[in-house]
Amino acid sequence: MITVNHLSKAYGNKTTVSDVSVAFPKGQLTSLIGPNGAGKTTLLMTMARLLDPTEGDVLLDGRLITDIPIGDYAKRVATLRQSPDFHLRLTVEELVAFGRFPYSRGVLTPKDHQAIDEAIAFLSLNALRTAYLDELSGGQRQMAFLAMTIAQETDCLLLDEPLNNLDIKHAVQIMQALRRLCQEHGRTVILVVHDINFAANYSDYLVAMKEGALYCAGPAQEVITEATLSQLYGLDFDITQSHHGYLCNYFK
Repeated sequence: MITVNHLSKAYGNKTTVSDVSVAFPKGQLTSLIGPNGAGKTTLLMTMARLLDPTEGDVLLDGRLITDIPIGDYAKRVATLRQSPDFHLRLTVEELVAFGRFPYSRGVLTPKDHQAIDEAIAFLSLNALRTAYLDELSGGQRQMAFLAMTIAQETDCLLLDEPLNNLDIKHAVQIMQALRRLCQEHGRTVILVVHDINFAANYSDYLVAMKEGALYCAGPAQEVITEATLSQLYGLDFDITQSHHGYLCNYFK
């Protein structure tokens, strides 16, 4: 479990995250939601050890992440940044192989090849295995980067807006894959997501942020209410729930 204690991040006089304390449930899918500029990505990147907090701590299973050697941390927590970009002409298989770097340091073993094969198969990318990234659609490319993250075989995945610029079909495919990672493999998935309907229907847990602070956190069914979302986003919400899930309507 990742736990954040009194975390703050400031750039000069500008504070982007202010005194946030929250625990992310193990083996569940947690979505970070809230308006632009709420501090969601900053919080995620601090947990990923890509940003240093100004104050506060991040713990992994009760241990300060700063006390964990970075190589060991990479075997426990994988991160996919927003709009990843490689300027090398790589095939899907070559990209996914980068996920094994914490283990193989570039010299792939039979176990590495097995992890690569399993990640590609998990996302049904076998037909694109030898395709080059610059030949893929945006959605296919995002699936390939997700496969790289899965191949890292970490307990926890941190994903920054993995649905950004995707069409509906690819967005659904990615969210379904993330749910399977939690349900079938016991992985912990934490992602930043802007589409409230995807967050409502695929998440176990929601962490809502506003103006750099923690607004609320809890099981999805407790956070997805008209009052909570209206106050969080400054919009009127009409929420309909059925056996199919939630429909959060803010088009008024």
